[in-house]
Amino acid sequence: MHRYLSIDFFRGLTIAFMIIVNTPGTGEYVYPQLRHAVWHGCTFTDLVFPSFMFIIGVSMWFSFGKFDRKWSAQAGWKILRRTALLFLIGLILNNFPFLWENWDIWRIMGVPQRLALGYGIASVLVLTCERRVLLGLSAVFLLLYWGILNWFAAPGSDPYGAAGSAVLQLDRWLFGEAHLYQETVAPGLRIAFDPEGVLSTLPAVVTVILGWLSGELMAFRSRQKELLVRDLLSYAVFLGFSGLAWDLFFPINKKLWTSSYVLYAGALSMIFFAASIWLIDIKGWRKGTGFFLTFGANSLFAYFLSEAVVITLYAIHWGEGESATNAKDWIYNTVFQSLAPTPLGSCLFALSYTLLCWLVCRWLFVRKIFIKI
Repeated sequence: MHRYLSIDFFRGLTIAFMIIVNTPGTGEYVYPQLRHAVWHGCTFTDLVFPSFMFIIGVSMWFSFGKFDRKWSAQAGWKILRRTALLFLIGLILNNFPFLWENWDIWRIMGVPQRLALGYGIASVLVLTCERRVLLGLSAVFLLLYWGILNWFAAPGSDPYGAAGSAVLQLDRWLFGEAHLYQETVAPGLRIAFDPEGVLSTLPAVVTVILGWLSGELMAFRSRQKELLVRDLLSYAVFLGFSGLAWDLFFPINKKLWTSSYVLYAGALSMIFFAASIWLIDIKGWRKGTGFFLTFGANSLFAYFLSEAVVITLYAIHWGEGESATNAKDWIYNTVFQSLAPTPLGSCLFALSYTLLCWLVCRWLFVRKIFIKI
């Protein structure tokens, strides 16, 4: 089967932007589209994570070809091993580098954990269910999630708010507030709420399935790429308008990973992916793609590297009281704030940090070292 270079490109593109939006020089100065929506709504930044889960689903279609895309003990073992490894890495990052301290406030969930559970559950479903069953299950998951948020919200509370949501109630019951992320849920208000909660994993699985179905379509249209782009755009229009219509009743919200958000973000992922296919695999565009292909070749490693290094910079600190600082803030204040004490300086820090991570990945790429996780 023809290899789509656009898969590696799109994967690398999402990782590059994930690093950029995760590591501004300072949270005080960030361009609006490089911030997450405070609660309801969707910025460019809110599209990065679901785009990565989408492309994971696309990649699964091709990687599971070795198992004839059917369930087997061998496939099950690979899925279990990768799911457990991703979840474990996420746990380590949550308390890195102080692995033997702070047990009482160690966050349980997180981005790698969402990737792990989304990948693991979706993998079992796609290898055991036919296409029409997958479509039916996806619809059931999205509708069921909508129902659960309404049925199990705290009495008298907004079912789509943070404080009384079923998402928070389940996480609080499972882990306790001390083990949850401190999330900004309104301007100036942070509470114990995990944007990668257990319950919101249910609709996130559908995001991966949308990628799998797109991969299936790519295989079907492997010799008709123009028709593939047309089909992806057609499905994207349907999903996008469906998500916007559902938003009138069930708000688009990344932190709750609402069903309307799944459709809306999935549609935009399809549009961006279709554009990548058209530019790279149809028109043969190569200028500037090498940067993102480098990230795409070691995407998960690049993400984990970016998180581990910035956490380490925060952990290196000195001084006390008002004079206390850490290595990350010192670099930003000394170099980038002096250059441009505005969102531009904060963005330049993020771009420079992304370039640093890229240089490591480029060293691996040139030597054909691909770290599979």
